[in-house]
Amino acid sequence: MPIHWIEPDWPAPPNIRAASSMRGGGVSNGPYASLNLGTHVGDAPGSVAENRARLTVSLGLPSEPVWLEQVHGDRTVQADFASNPQADAAWTSAHGVVCAVMTADCLPVLLCGQDGAAVAAVHAGWRGLLGGIIQSAVAAMGARDPLAWLGPAIGPEAFEVGGDVREAFMNQSAGYAPAFRQTGEKTWLADIYHLGRIVLHQAGVTGVYGGNWCTFTQPDDFFSYRRDRDTGRMASLIWRE
Repeated sequence: MPIHWIEPDWPAPPNIRAASSMRGGGVSNGPYASLNLGTHVGDAPGSVAENRARLTVSLGLPSEPVWLEQVHGDRTVQADFASNPQADAAWTSAHGVVCAVMTADCLPVLLCGQDGAAVAAVHAGWRGLLGGIIQSAVAAMGARDPLAWLGPAIGPEAFEVGGDVREAFMNQSAGYAPAFRQTGEKTWLADIYHLGRIVLHQAGVTGVYGGNWCTFTQPDDFFSYRRDRDTGRMASLIWRE
């Protein structure tokens, strides 16, 4: 079975390539079936290596992706000089360097300059959105009027959070209010796509695309940590040809 992936529908320059992997087409078994790309989730190392090799061949990647050790922080690294760093975003202006982030509910954000001179991949869970990871990546890229594409994440009808999460965002700005809908005395549904768009606009990114999936409610297509706990990871990747 060939691997499955999504090609972003956005007006990126012709030298920009990007993709977001889906669940099918790999060799992993059990809760990691089948195209798990994460080495840190308990899957067999040989299966992950084969899945990553299939991804490289199928997408025609020019090099091994720069895999990050993601920690829900605000650190962006330059992918050209990074090797498995602790960070939640990577950027590059070099040709053939593949920036990548792994997710299984959190929001993957791919960025590129409209001149095609720089790209970035961002892992944005709610902590990262609150902590400034998108602003960090946009600043590191240094691109004028960058474009953003939002990959598969947990949808607005599935992401229930406590009042403390909403309060943390509201303490930063009342503009986050439309991204939350109350469901109980102390519970809210959070729209991580809406939160991402708000933060991107705050960072000066006005061209925002994607954001039409739900990892939680589409089990045939996507891994979801909140749904399954023991599960695999998808990857969102971007590079300059």
